[in-house]
Amino acid sequence: MLGHRTGCGHRTSGGHGVTLSGVHLREITDHNHDAVCALRVRQGQDLFVALVARSLDDAASTPDANPWYRAVYSADDPVGFVMLSWNVPPGRPGIMGPYFLWRLLIDEQHQRRGLGREVLTQIVALIRADGATELLTSYQPGDGEPWPFYQRFGFQPTGEIDDGEIVLRLALSDR
Repeated sequence: MLGHRTGCGHRTSGGHGVTLSGVHLREITDHNHDAVCALRVRQGQDLFVALVARSLDDAASTPDANPWYRAVYSADDPVGFVMLSWNVPPGRPGIMGPYFLWRLLIDEQHQRRGLGREVLTQIVALIRADGATELLTSYQPGDGEPWPFYQRFGFQPTGEIDDGEIVLRLALSDR
C-alpha cells in the first residue's frame, strides 16, 4: 500500500472499485495519481470546484472531516474525481455531515455525457448501504453554477448558507 503525502501525492487506503453502467470508482495510487491530477474542468468552472491536487491537500489537512475520495473512471480512462466527508460524527465544528459531497469534478473532455449523474448514483448507493439518510453538498452561486445539475438529481436547498455557498440536501428516503 502507498504512503501518505500531500497534494497529488496524498493517497487513500482501503476500499474497492465500484462499477455501475461502465463508470467506476478507483483508489488513487502511484499508478494513476498523475493522470487523475491532470484532470481539468472547463474554463470558468474552476470558480465552482477545486482541482484534484487542492482537493487532496484539503483532505490531508482536514482529517476530522473523514475524507473519502476516489478517481472516476470510464473503462480504463480517468475522467473525474469525487470526495466526500464520510460518516462524520456529530459535533465536529465546521464540518457538515454526516455525509457531505465535498468535491465532484468531471474532466472538461468528458462532461455532458452523464458521468456526473452516474457518480452521484454510485455515491448514493454506497452511503445508503452505510446507513445514510441524506447527502449534503454546497455550491458557490454564479454564472455557470452547478445548481441545475444538482436540482435535476433531486437536491433541494436547505436554506443555509455556509461560507457564501448554498447548502443542498438530498433526502435518500425519497430515492
